[in-house]
Amino acid sequence: MIRGTVLALVVLLGAHGPALSESEEVEMSEKAAKRLSEFTRTGELETCINTSRIRSITPLDSHNFLVRTGVNKFYLNQVSDGCHRAHRPFYRIQYTLSSGHLCRNEIIKVVDNSSGLTGGACGLGSFEKLERIADEPEQEPEEEPAEPTGS
Repeated sequence: MIRGTVLALVVLLGAHGPALSESEEVEMSEKAAKRLSEFTRTGELETCINTSRIRSITPLDSHNFLVRTGVNKFYLNQVSDGCHRAHRPFYRIQYTLSSGHLCRNEIIKVVDNSSGLTGGACGLGSFEKLERIADEPEQEPEEEPAEPTGS
C-alpha cells in the first residue's frame, strides 16, 4: 500500500513538470508584446516582492503578468505552464500567502468571478524588473528671428 502511494505521488509530482528556468523563453501574445514594448527588460530578477508594495497584477496573457509596485515601478512575471483564462474578463487571480511576500513558485489560482469556482492554477516565476522607456521629447521648432518692421 505504501509503495503504491509513493508511486502515485511521484507520478503526480512528475506530471506537473519542472518549474520554469530563468533561461527558458515563454510564449507571448501580440497584446502582451505590445504592452511590454513600453518597457525595457533589465534582466534584474527578484525572487520575492513584499505584498505591501504590490499595487496591481495585470495578466497580459496566460503566461505574462505585469506587476506594478509603485508609480513607475514594474516587474514582469512569467508563470510556469500558463495560467489559462487569467487574462480573460470575468476571471480574477487569487493567492494565499503564509508570509508578507509573493514569491517565485507560489501557486496562484484563476477564479471565475460569477461562480467563485477555481478554473486553473499556475506557479509564479521570478520577478524581472522593467524600466519604462522614456517618451522622446518633442523637439520644438527653431524660432526664426523676427524680421524688423519698418516704421
